[in-house]
Amino acid sequence: MDECNCCRTKERSAGDKQALLNRLARIEGQIRGIRKMVEEDAYCIDIINQISAATGGLTSLNKLILEEHIKTCVAEDVRDGKTDKLDELTLTLRKLMN
Repeated sequence: MDECNCCRTKERSAGDKQALLNRLARIEGQIRGIRKMVEEDAYCIDIINQISAATGGLTSLNKLILEEHIKTCVAEDVRDGKTDKLDELTLTLRKLMN
């Protein structure tokens, strides 16, 4: 993996990008809501339920991006006879599973 991680990009269609940004906006709203609940001394279980919803939103977003990565970046790398992105994916999956 001789690429600079800070310089890599992924081109997405305008629609795909907007869908991801919409999901992120919902998650941001959930996080702001959790902060407000803490500020207003909301009941613990209510806060926990909101945290769970935000976590679910992040997990769902993570799955979508991971699926797209496998179908595009990793598949292209493998078709080209390279394994860098496959190796990178394996390491990432190990981290996700801990």
